[in-house]
Amino acid sequence: MSDHDSDDTARDSMIRLREVLSAHGITLPSLGLDLPTFASVYLTPPLISLGNCNVATADRLADVLRTAAVGPFVPRN
Repeated sequence: MSDHDSDDTARDSMIRLREVLSAHGITLPSLGLDLPTFASVYLTPPLISLGNCNVATADRLADVLRTAAVGPFVPRN
């Protein structure tokens, strides 16, 4: 395990992201810390890996983000 000063911050950020996504009904099963950057000898903060998701999850995530940015989404016909 890495002992960078920013490891706890990255872990906390990942947990907060998982919680807020869950509050919107979104689960990214592979959400986690990017292991190569977490175990790196460099002093850069670890990356957070969002991972893969299915189409339904991607659509839900896009809808939530769009609503947060501009209000309820109304599809164009």
